[in-house]
This record gives sequence, C-alpha cells and structure tokens, in this order.
Amino acid sequence: MNDPFPAVAESSATGETAELFADIRTTVGVRVVNLVWRHLAVIDGALPWAWAAVKPLYLQGMPDQAAVRFRQKMIVPKLASLAGSQPASVDDVMASYDHSNTINLFALGALVAWLRGEITKEGMPIAGPRLPSPDVTLPKLATEADVSPETWALVLRLNKFGDRPQPLILASMYRHLAHAPQFLQQVEHVLAPAQADGSLDRAIVANRATANGEARVLARAIRAPDPKERAAIEAGVAAFVEHAIGKMVTICRALRAAR
Repeated sequence: MNDPFPAVAESSATGETAELFADIRTTVGVRVVNLVWRHLAVIDGALPWAWAAVKPLYLQGMPDQAAVRFRQKMIVPKLASLAGSQPASVDDVMASYDHSNTINLFALGALVAWLRGEITKEGMPIAGPRLPSPDVTLPKLATEADVSPETWALVLRLNKFGDRPQPLILASMYRHLAHAPQFLQQVEHVLAPAQADGSLDRAIVANRATANGEARVLARAIRAPDPKERAAIEAGVAAFVEHAIGKMVTICRALRAAR
C-alpha cells in the first residue's frame, strides 16, 4: 500500500516549504514532519495558510491542555503484555508518536472544525503550559524497499486494525517500527484479540468523539482568512484527523500501557 496522498519529502523540501517544515519541527517539538503537513505542501498555498492558522494554538499550549484533559478520560483498551527486550528505538518511536499524534489531533481537529463551520458556542479554549516533547531520534521511515516482504506485509496488516475495511493512509508509526519486525509481530499478537472482540474499534470511536468535542472548542481560537483551496485543505486534513491520527492516538497509548 502506498500513501494515497501526494507529499513533499522533508529531504527534498526547498525554499519556503523547507523553512515551514523547520518551523513545524521546532514549534511542535518533533524530529519529523507529520505526513499531513507534507501533503498540504503540494496544494497551492495550503501549507503556509494552515500553519499560520494553527501555530498560535501550539504556542499558547491549547492543544497540550486539551491533551491533558483528554488523557484523563480516554478509553485505553487492555492489551496483553508487550514487556521484553527490544531495541531502544521502539520506545523512542512510541513516545514520539504518543506525544505528536495527540497534540496534532487537537490542533488539526480544530482546523477541520473551523473549515466546516462546526465551532462550538460553549466553552473557551484554555491556554497553559506545553507538554514536554520526547528528546528522541527516530529511525528511518521505512519504505517497502527497506524491509523484507514479510515485514512489509505485517505493516500493512497492522494498519488495518481500527481502520477498516480499507485504510486511507498508511500510519507512519508502523513504518518507523518496521526496523524492529519482532516487536511488530508482538504488536499484531496483542492487537488481534482487541480487534476481534470489538474493544479496539469501540475505544477509537469513543476517543475520536471526545477529541472532536474538544477540537470544536479550540476552533474558536483560530483567526484566519478564507483559504484559496478550502475544499482540498479540508479533505486532506480531515482524512488524517479521522483516520490515521484518530486511530493511532488510541492504539499507541494502548501499546505504551502494555510495555
């Protein structure tokens, strides 16, 4: 499965795009730029508009405070233990995605709500301290050519958990973990029962609904002109919020709890 959303690779970004990618890494506190931002870079004027719209939210700690509230009430499926000897990169990858996906879920969810005119009239966005971002270095984002056919098939199977019948986006976390295939085999082993009994899907749906409510409040803090490519921006960002990011927030949290 290839990513269906065209994107600018970080290594090939130049000019304003490279500058914006650098600002995103610094502001969000990540080592890699999420695919949603790299996808927006191929839409005329979308990346500078979207980043200008939500950067103030990041700087004021609004998504962070929403994440704190969210984690206090989110549903985390109970998985079998993942304890065991694994490369240090495994915990680094999951810590990074646990942080960035949750923060991005609220900032980008707010952007989708703003674009759709789904801004709640109740509640006010709450600013506050930002959550510390993990100081980790991630392994290479693996492609099909970088790993064995068996490992890539495993990545694709894992990507279907919590996002069926056909996922729109290949979750980057699994690609970063593809360099630890034995761990991915363990992940499949512990996720399969939760997928089979419906508990994984129920948790993802419930957590997305909770996050969506928070995002509609945060949308009140967005101050932006109407974008040129409104429909394309909304479709792209919504796909990530409602699929890849929306499911991986729950899956990553559950996997970390099982470590």
